[in-house]
Amino acid sequence: MKKLLPVLLSLSVIVAAHAQQGNAPKIVQLNGRNSLWVDGAPFLLLGGELGNSSASSNAYMRPVWPKLKAMHLNAVLTPVYWELMEPEENKFDFALLDTAIYNARLNNMKLVLLWFGSWKNSMSCYAPAWVKKNTSRFPRAQDQQGKNQEILSAFEDNNLQADIKAFKALMTHIKSIDANHRTVLMIQVENEIGMLPEAREYTTTANNLFQKEVPATLVTYLKKNKDKLVPEFKERWAKTNFTATGNWESMFGKSLETDEIFQAWHYAKYAGAVAAAGKSIYDIPMFVNAALNYKNVKPGQYPSAGPLPQVMDIWQAAAPPIDMLSPDFYNPYFKHYSELYVRQNNPYFIPEIRFEPDDAAKVFYAIGHHNAMGFSPFSIEDTNHPEDEPVAKSYAILHQLAPYLLQQKGNVAIDGVLLEKSSPTQIVKLGKYEIKVSHELTLGWSPKAKDSTWAMAGGLIIQTGEDDFIIAGTGIVCTFSQPGSDKITGILQADEGHFENGKWIAGRRMNGDQDHQGRHIRIAAGDWGIQKVSLYKY
Repeated sequence: MKKLLPVLLSLSVIVAAHAQQGNAPKIVQLNGRNSLWVDGAPFLLLGGELGNSSASSNAYMRPVWPKLKAMHLNAVLTPVYWELMEPEENKFDFALLDTAIYNARLNNMKLVLLWFGSWKNSMSCYAPAWVKKNTSRFPRAQDQQGKNQEILSAFEDNNLQADIKAFKALMTHIKSIDANHRTVLMIQVENEIGMLPEAREYTTTANNLFQKEVPATLVTYLKKNKDKLVPEFKERWAKTNFTATGNWESMFGKSLETDEIFQAWHYAKYAGAVAAAGKSIYDIPMFVNAALNYKNVKPGQYPSAGPLPQVMDIWQAAAPPIDMLSPDFYNPYFKHYSELYVRQNNPYFIPEIRFEPDDAAKVFYAIGHHNAMGFSPFSIEDTNHPEDEPVAKSYAILHQLAPYLLQQKGNVAIDGVLLEKSSPTQIVKLGKYEIKVSHELTLGWSPKAKDSTWAMAGGLIIQTGEDDFIIAGTGIVCTFSQPGSDKITGILQADEGHFENGKWIAGRRMNGDQDHQGRHIRIAAGDWGIQKVSLYKY
């Protein structure tokens, strides 16, 4: 492989020299839905993110690829490390990236690249040594006591220009070897940008800008979109009676929240400039990800000023080249934050979520209820039994249902559910039917029903005809009714089965005990399945 890889990549460079950028991956909005399009068709990204250090070693990655394939991934989120890509200034090494692209193609997968540039989880740990060691040329952020942090300052042009130069080199290389293959679908610009341990920087430059008038471009944006701003930001601005002149404290008041707004503007301007430079070379979707805070935690106690819900208007105003603001989930408020990130016409993509069994249910909800373009547990390679991972079983189902989930004509209605002991039931309304979807443990048949906590259950409800549905997922029970009708809705027939190359292959007829003598459709907790169901009235 060591001899073959350079030859293959050299050939791909020659072929890609004639590539047409019109086929580049892009985000398309159609019928009010945002979708990732690849090769002229919508693409459902069923991914996994590698651990931070995994992609830094080809030897380490060699046994990982079979695991990823066994888990039914069609995309891998992999870091690109500035320190390894530009170990000496202006000397670039793309060997790790080239090998990742080659292995993705070999395994029939796509890549989403994570640019670990100026910031990774707030810190600047992936900046090259020649940047880290020259703090006079590449200044650091400072706290209120003037102490340098392990964080590059967002207010220093030298930092920005060094990042831009490296990122442009990266995008030039990607275009040269991949524009004709579309292996690389998207780029994450930086990683979990956010300021610690303060809500904003306190360098001399930052302090001076904080006292100056709020930039006219932001004022104009806020005035134009005043009635469309997210409530938590609009409430902050309302405290000054929507003042539209003066410095940051004049417009937004004296508070940590104002510090965060100020810092968010400058983080977004920085990231937007990096993205714009990259897109000028190869225009593919670019996004930023947020380290979500827990509730009732103050800016600076969490990474302040990243692309968080309360400042998403600031990010969208400051960084038009950024296509998406995406959440990283490590807190327990999955439904809550999902709702926040689908506002402002923001395409929904989950690049990082804690790798745990409940992901298997959450992915159904994200895709079915919020039209998520993709889903990606973190450190996905950390398993010894990839084929047994719950999310792998959900991915296997989602691959089969992708033609329904990606349809663009609006003739298929879809919803997703996510259930746990504290919220065991969800009502789904599709067509003339109301579908009560409950956690399977609500039946009380299993000894686990008495447990203090339940594993999450989730599924998809897809209406394919007036009386026809596909029910898929794990741990769910569905009953059907027609509001306003004096007749009872019954189950005419229900077949379990699977799709092969888009064709339905029926298995058992789920009558008798399997549908509780016509009372409900059930997929047991711990099982994964697809059932085709037809209803009637009596």
